[in-house]
Amino acid sequence: MTPPRTARVPRARLCLALALALHGPLALAAAAPSERDALMAKARDERSAGHRVDALAHCQEVLARWPDDREAQTLNVALLTEMGATTRARELAARLQPPQSVGDRVHLDADHIAHEIRWANGEPADPRAPYAEADRAVADARRLADDPQLDQGLRQRAELDLLVALDQAGRADEVVTRYDALRQRNVALPAYVERAVADALLVRRRPAEAATLYEDSIAKDPGPYGAADFEPRIGLMYAYLESGQTDKAIRTIDALAAKEPTWTRVPGIRAPIQNQRKVDADLNAATLREYVDMPADAYDRLLPMSREAPANSQIRRELGMVELARGWPRRAQEDFNIAGTLDRRDVGAYIGEADAARVLNDYESVDEDLGVAQTLADRNGRVARAVQSWNRERGWQFDLSTEQGKGSSPDFGDRDATTQASAASPLIDDHWRVLALARYSTADLPEGDVRRSRVGVGVIGYARGLEAYVRALPAADRYVGKTALEAGFDWSITDHWTWATDYSTAGDDAPLRGQYYGISAKTLDTAVTWRASELTQARLGLSRDNFSDDNKRTSWTASLTQRLHTAPNLALDGGIELGGSMNTLTDRPYFNPRRDKSYAITGRLQNLLGQFYERAVTQRIDVAVGQYAEQGYATDWMATIRYGQTFQPRAGIRLGWGIGWHNQPYDGQREHRFVLDLTMHWGE
Repeated sequence: MTPPRTARVPRARLCLALALALHGPLALAAAAPSERDALMAKARDERSAGHRVDALAHCQEVLARWPDDREAQTLNVALLTEMGATTRARELAARLQPPQSVGDRVHLDADHIAHEIRWANGEPADPRAPYAEADRAVADARRLADDPQLDQGLRQRAELDLLVALDQAGRADEVVTRYDALRQRNVALPAYVERAVADALLVRRRPAEAATLYEDSIAKDPGPYGAADFEPRIGLMYAYLESGQTDKAIRTIDALAAKEPTWTRVPGIRAPIQNQRKVDADLNAATLREYVDMPADAYDRLLPMSREAPANSQIRRELGMVELARGWPRRAQEDFNIAGTLDRRDVGAYIGEADAARVLNDYESVDEDLGVAQTLADRNGRVARAVQSWNRERGWQFDLSTEQGKGSSPDFGDRDATTQASAASPLIDDHWRVLALARYSTADLPEGDVRRSRVGVGVIGYARGLEAYVRALPAADRYVGKTALEAGFDWSITDHWTWATDYSTAGDDAPLRGQYYGISAKTLDTAVTWRASELTQARLGLSRDNFSDDNKRTSWTASLTQRLHTAPNLALDGGIELGGSMNTLTDRPYFNPRRDKSYAITGRLQNLLGQFYERAVTQRIDVAVGQYAEQGYATDWMATIRYGQTFQPRAGIRLGWGIGWHNQPYDGQREHRFVLDLTMHWGE
């Protein structure tokens, strides 16, 4: 029984049609022309209805009976082109007699290029040459776009396709150059081209223009989009973020995540399947929180996603990034390893592993991880930035800090200043640096001026989770004349516990007033810190100073800091600080109470004032109010307040300034001090 014309063609017949299209028609017995006309009519009707495979089946049946039928041959080429089999279509078109017109041949080439561009979105045939397919599409599209003999309409189509191909090939510079030229000619871009250009503008750091193009593309084509098409609202989120429109970025991605259903249904499949667009929206909503210094919120979003889809490499990688931001490099490293195992081509996983190793001072593997990332995506701006950051970190490091004080206190005098400068060599064998260090301190005391000057060298050593140093700083002043031999370490025992210790044979902990009288001190400071995350931290420190006048001072400090409020690029912390000291001798020429203790309620506000990529300005306000008690004197209040800013004009350079005020009693006499501090860091 012959099926009605609207019925679907059986699977076997479709397979036969495709086989004939790809391998050539089979010679069958001739039939009446009326049958040929009926088959061609069916093929045209099916094509008009969008049933291209069915149309191809009818067309192949005609060619099987009438191999030289020019109309069927032409329709066969057109159907193959529309279905994406443009390589075979071009082969068959080359055999047409009479040959295709120049215009038809160029149209076919343009269709082939369009499909090449789509194919370049898939997995590369050779992971070591990730841009090979995209480069091929670029070369073919450029050949048409730059051909002055072409019809203007075809040439403009090729120019637009070339923009998309260049973006996929990681050639943002040429995309933007060609886009600027098209804009001068007032060429209107279709939505799919606007999305590609917007992506390139983001790479070229023109986010405001990128946002405008994304908005226009969404207005022209609001979706839904094909499974292989990029969701432009995600790109729009990043454009808003990088142009300083943080609130818009959050609203955009949250609206997208709320709109997308968790599950979708596919015709012919009984059970629903996970909606990948929902996963992408939720993933980017979490990632955005990490970018705006809200890692706890990002973690709370990513952790359940990772548990629901433990084999999703993207989620694992982003979870690792957030764990790194929360101060858990070891945990982050585990997730980066898992992500890299799940997807050997996940560039972000290799960058993450390198970043975690750098935090842990485990420098040996960094070059290898970044080398793999470069191989997989050598034109990726993120990889280039990671490599540049690593080159800055392993290169020269320069630091300069100065503190200028004015007031009246037994230790500091009416005016005082402390300056320190250091230069650290590039990494040596991934484990060592040579350090040059200079310190200079002065104070205007009632009994006269005093200074402490030291210049010396040292060595810094690195191992996984450990930084240790030794240095020698001979005195360059006439007051004490002792060489300070110093050593110490900072050991990150786990992601939550650290232990730091510093020792000096003539430490700068000794008051400058004691320096005036030729008194020095051997100092030992040690502290243990427990850090749950960026939200909670506790610290206990102990110090022992053995003065050369036989006085021995023991002191302790304890603090607890808790995050009170987090908003985009803003953090408010509160806490408490306790401390105390004991001296074995009193009546020394420097402040040394027999016993004292203090407590203070602390607060800190830190927020971003402005940012454009690496260029950023932040501000910080610190306040502490409490009580100070000294044995033999009345308990009274004390307070400290400081305001400061940090400016980063470009990656690798940070400049800071701050002004503070402190007030507390010393031996029952209330003293105050104003302080201006300046800092500079060059390196990473």
